[in-house]
Amino acid sequence: MVQLLLALDDDLSQAEAQIAAIEDMVETAEGAEAYILHVFDENPEGASVHQIEAIRETKDRLEAAGVTVELLESSGDPAEEILRHAKEYDVDQVCVGGRKRSPAGKALFGSVTQDVILGTNLPVLVCGSSGE
Repeated sequence: MVQLLLALDDDLSQAEAQIAAIEDMVETAEGAEAYILHVFDENPEGASVHQIEAIRETKDRLEAAGVTVELLESSGDPAEEILRHAKEYDVDQVCVGGRKRSPAGKALFGSVTQDVILGTNLPVLVCGSSGE
């Protein structure tokens, strides 16, 4: 059985790309378990991971593909939280979204995807949005 950590934001087209990649992967796996993580930057209203359309859609599609899904939520620095959850849940692979950015944009604003890739020895699957 393969265990995956999917880090999702609220971008549905990004989630669609991640769903497609995971669906392709689990077709050949003996079984799969996915932890879907959303990290809130700030959450003063107490929003829940269950309220995010991209999360609900991903959960429904992966369960339909035979994947066991658990939803996780956290607050704080996204890269740190993704890495912490990957370690805590002892996953085999991390799946994150990637966005097109210029080199200057990466240097000025940082990149969660880059920080995750550099912060773990686990394989990291990076998916562009379905519109790219």
